Amino acid sequence: MAAFPEALRGSGLSEPEHQGELCTVLRLLGAADLSIARLIEGHINAIALVCRYGTKAQQASLASDVGDGALAAVWGADDAAGLKIVTDGSRAELVGRKILASGAGFVTRPIVTAKAGEDQLMCLLRLAPDHPVDLSGWTAQGMRSTATGAVDLTGIPIGSDEIVGSAGDFMRQPWFSGGAWRFCAAHLGATERLVELFRDHLISRGRAEDPYQLQRVAGCVAAARTARFWVEEAARRFGGGHCNPDATVAFANMTRMVTERSALDVMETVQRGAGLLAFNRPDPIERICRDLSTYLRQPVPDLAMSNAARAWLNSSAPAGEF
Repeated sequence: MAAFPEALRGSGLSEPEHQGELCTVLRLLGAADLSIARLIEGHINAIALVCRYGTKAQQASLASDVGDGALAAVWGADDAAGLKIVTDGSRAELVGRKILASGAGFVTRPIVTAKAGEDQLMCLLRLAPDHPVDLSGWTAQGMRSTATGAVDLTGIPIGSDEIVGSAGDFMRQPWFSGGAWRFCAAHLGATERLVELFRDHLISRGRAEDPYQLQRVAGCVAAARTARFWVEEAARRFGGGHCNPDATVAFANMTRMVTERSALDVMETVQRGAGLLAFNRPDPIERICRDLSTYLRQPVPDLAMSNAARAWLNSSAPAGEF
């Protein structure tokens, strides 16, 4: 319930003025378990979308269900056919499925994107706990506990109670791309935890004074701290601390690049420093590296990077004030 406004018995965690607190929550969740962080991030994103674009009735309905234990999510990935809203007379229903749907089998209040002609709409669904899902295709190296799979939604009726907002709201900026800082916060938490585990490893084995290991530790701390500066600033800008929406998106896109590079550098360094132990289950270093390397694969990283670079090139801002 924490993500809802106080009027809906929440603490406003998804509201602009609380993005700093949300950043801390997602960072700590990422340090503990990236699969849980992924599910909670999607849950909070769904609540934020309904609170931003939905009707009062939709907000109250979702808050009531979440208060009773329901899990929300945002399912946006489509297969080649895509999910469509098909109208037959006065009746409209979904035809198709969603893929890469995290929390499949657990989520009962997903927001799904669907095409109605040329328009993209958001639909807030209520699924039965036993709604069929297919997890057989989720064979990724990491993030196995997210229960990511395909969900056939064909036949679900769609009316005004299910449609959230207007056409195009889902990808409206700066909310769509600017919100990337949330998964970066989870990545950051896991990266920081890796650095701490590396410290524990070296101290417990009496290797903390090895000059090569000291060099590795210094590099890891610097990389993690650099990412934290960027992620926290991206959260602040997203929450309204920066008045230019285009700059907010550009900074979030750059934050993706910085966070990914920091995480990759830390993983490589920790694996080299810890040796074979870093690849053996059930050591937590192995688990975090496996999950983090998978979760880092967010969509279109090159496009995010190039858009951020283009935004700076088209501005007159000094590099230090980007």
